[in-house]
Amino acid sequence: MTMLERAQALESQLVAWRRDFHMHPELGFEERRTAGLVAAALREMGIEAEVGVAETGVVARIGEGSPAVGIRADMDALPIQEANDVPYKSQTPGLMHACGHDAHTSMLLGVAKVLNDLPERPAGEIRLLFQPSEEKWRESDGHSGGSLMVAEKALDGLDAVIACHVSSGAPMGTVEVCDGFSLAAPDVFEATIIGEGTHGAAPHNGLDPIWLAAQVINALQAIRSRRRNPTERSVVSLGSIHAGIAPNVIPNEVKLTGTIRTFEKNARQEIHRLVEEAFALARHFGGDYTLKLSTGYPALYNDPGVAALIRDVSADLLGADRSGEGEPIMAGEDFAFMTQQAPGAMLRLGAQLDELNRPHHSPIFDIHEGCLPIGVGVMAESALRLLRQHSG
Repeated sequence: MTMLERAQALESQLVAWRRDFHMHPELGFEERRTAGLVAAALREMGIEAEVGVAETGVVARIGEGSPAVGIRADMDALPIQEANDVPYKSQTPGLMHACGHDAHTSMLLGVAKVLNDLPERPAGEIRLLFQPSEEKWRESDGHSGGSLMVAEKALDGLDAVIACHVSSGAPMGTVEVCDGFSLAAPDVFEATIIGEGTHGAAPHNGLDPIWLAAQVINALQAIRSRRRNPTERSVVSLGSIHAGIAPNVIPNEVKLTGTIRTFEKNARQEIHRLVEEAFALARHFGGDYTLKLSTGYPALYNDPGVAALIRDVSADLLGADRSGEGEPIMAGEDFAFMTQQAPGAMLRLGAQLDELNRPHHSPIFDIHEGCLPIGVGVMAESALRLLRQHSG
C-alpha cells in the first residue's frame, strides 16, 4: 500500500478535523483550543505530545535518535469575517481560517497517524511541529510562532524540515516546490509627510504635504524601475495614503504605509536605504517626514536537495504531470526561520475549490478538501525518504 493510499483511507477524518478547526478559529498565540485538540488526537494515537511550546504550540515525536526530520504546520487564523455560506463556517465573529492553516493542522495530524501506524519505519525521529502564530509578528518581543519555536530549541538536532501550504488558486492535487528562494522577506514602512496646512484657495500661504507626497510616491515607484537592476526580484508597494478631511483645506500632513518584498539580503538593505532617500525629498522641498521601517520574516529558502526529493515523491505518488518546480512568489512565511536551522523546503499544494477567485486572506477563501490526503501522503513519504537519505 502506498503512502497516498494510506492517507486516502483517512480522508473522512482529515475533513472532520479540518472543519472543526475551521469552525473554531483562533488568532496567533491564542490557539489554546486548537492545541488542546491536537494534543488529544496525538495522545489517542499513542503519541506523547508536549504542549506549551512557543506558548501555544505542540511538539510530538515518532521514533527517536538520529537522523531526525521535522514536519511543520501552522495553526492560527486571521481577523477576517467569513462570507462563505457553508456548514463549517466560522462560528467566531470576526475570525476566520482564511489562509488554510486549518488544513495544514489536519494534514499534520494525518501524517502522524499514517507514520505512527506503519509496521516498519526507518531508524530515527520524525518531529511534528504544530506552530502557533505564523500570521502574527509580536511587537513586544519581536517573535512570531516560528521564530519562538526556534528560540525555544524545538528544532534542535533536525537534519531536515519540511512544510506544506495549500494554494487556493492552483489546480487541486498539484504540487510545486521551488529550488532556492521561494517566498520573500516582507518588510513594512509607516511614514508621515509633514507640511503646513492652509486654505485650498491660497496654497502659497502654506506647504502642501499632498504635493510633497506626490514627489515621494514618484520616487518610491522609481526604486524598482530606475534605481535597481530590472532583473532583480523585488517590489515596493504603497498600501495606504491618508490626508485631509475637506475639499478646500490643505492638511498639515499625509500618512502612508507600504511594503517592501525582497529575496537577497543585499537588495533588502539597499532598498531600505532608497526608501529613506525617497522620503527625504520632503525635506528637500521644505517639509519634513518621519519613517518607521519594520523588518519582517527572512526570505524562505528551499534547499534544492530537499525540494528535489519532494518533487520526486510527488511525481511517484501523483504522476509527473502533477509535480513541478513552480515560480517564486513575493508573499512571506515564517517557516523561513526554520529553514535557517535545518535544510528544508515548503511545498505548495493545489487546492482550488471552484471557478470563483478565492484568494488567501479574503472573506471567501476556501479549499477543495480532496487535497488533504494528497498533502498527507506527500509529506509522510517525503519524511521517510529523508530519514533514509540521512541514515546513509
